[in-house]
Amino acid sequence: MIAPDATQLTYKPMTYGGSLNHLEFVEVTPIIGREYTKARIKDILKAENCEEQIRDLAVIISERGVVFFRQNQDDLSVEDLKKFTDMVGKLSGRPKENGLHVHPLYRDPGNIPMGNGETDENIYVINSEAAKKLYKTMAGKDSQQPKDLGREWHSDATFEVCPSDFSCLLMEETPAHGGDTLWCSGYEIYDRISPPMREFLDGLTATCAQPVFRSACTAGNYEIMSPRGSPLNIGDSFAPVHPVVRTNRQTGWKSIFAGVGLHVTRINGLYDFEEKMIRDYILRLITLNHDCIARMHWTKGAAAIWNNSCVWHAATPDTHLVPGAVRTGIRASSIGEQPYLDPASTSRREALGIS
Repeated sequence: MIAPDATQLTYKPMTYGGSLNHLEFVEVTPIIGREYTKARIKDILKAENCEEQIRDLAVIISERGVVFFRQNQDDLSVEDLKKFTDMVGKLSGRPKENGLHVHPLYRDPGNIPMGNGETDENIYVINSEAAKKLYKTMAGKDSQQPKDLGREWHSDATFEVCPSDFSCLLMEETPAHGGDTLWCSGYEIYDRISPPMREFLDGLTATCAQPVFRSACTAGNYEIMSPRGSPLNIGDSFAPVHPVVRTNRQTGWKSIFAGVGLHVTRINGLYDFEEKMIRDYILRLITLNHDCIARMHWTKGAAAIWNNSCVWHAATPDTHLVPGAVRTGIRASSIGEQPYLDPASTSRREALGIS
C-alpha cells in the first residue's frame, strides 16, 4: 500500500515525553538497541502514569528498534505480558479494531503449553523442540546442505495482511550460553543504499508466502485459527503482498521491510535472477554491516520488545551444542496496520540530520 499524499505523513510522528527518564539504561550500539538494566515491566504497568510511560516506551522502541529489559521479570504474569504488549500497540496508534496476534497453528497438537501448563491463543511458546513438530511439513527442513543462517532473519507475522507491529518475548529458561537473538536495523540498511537504488526499491513489492501453515493443518487434520488479531488476517492463503520499503508509523522513517527474510518468497515484477540479486544484495548488507546489529545474550527472566516495522531478528540455533540446554520463552505480538510506503517519509539519517 502506498499512501496517496506526497506532502503530509499519513501518521504524525510520535515524540518522547520524558516519563521514563528515571530508568537506568545503556544504548546497546549507537545505531540500534537500548537496555534497561534494572527496570521491571510490572512497575510500569502499576505506575499512576502507566499509559504515558508505555506511550513513551513505544517511541523509544520505534526509534531504537529493540529494547531489552535485563532484570529478571519474575513477577510478570502471562496476562501482564499480554496487557503490556497490547498497550504498546494500542497507545502507538495501531488500527482500533486490531489486537494481539493469534498463531495460525494454535490448534496443533505439537503446540506445547507454557511453563504453567496452560495454553493461550495469544501466546506463542518459543521452544526448539516444539518448533520442529509444528513445522515438520516445511519445505527444505531436511536439507543436507550446510546451514544458511541468513534465512533466519525475519519480522514477525509478515505472512499476514496486517503483520505484527510490536513483539515482546519473555525468556523463561535459557542455558548459560547459546541461543542468543540478533536484531538488525532496517532503517540503517536502507540508509546504506545509494539514492538511485533506494528510489528503485521504493517502487517494489514482495510476496510473503508461508504455505507451511496450510500443509501443517492438512497433515494434522485441524482448522487454521481465524481471524488472527485483525479482521483482515483471515483464511489460509498466507501470501500477502507487502512493500519492500515501508514507513514506520511511529517515526515516519523508511525501512527495508519485505526485501529479505524467512517469509519473503519473491520480489514482484522482476526476472528471477534480478529478484534473487536484490535479495542477496540486501542480505549482504546485513552481513557486511554488523554495526547495524544488536545482540541479546539471554538471562533467565529477561525480556525484549521490538518494532517489527523497522527491524528483523534471528535466533541463533546453537543450543543443541550445550548439554542439557533448555531454552523456553513466551511471546506476545500486537498486530499493526497493513504495511505502506508514505511518499512524505524520509530515511532515519535524513530525519535526524546524520551524514
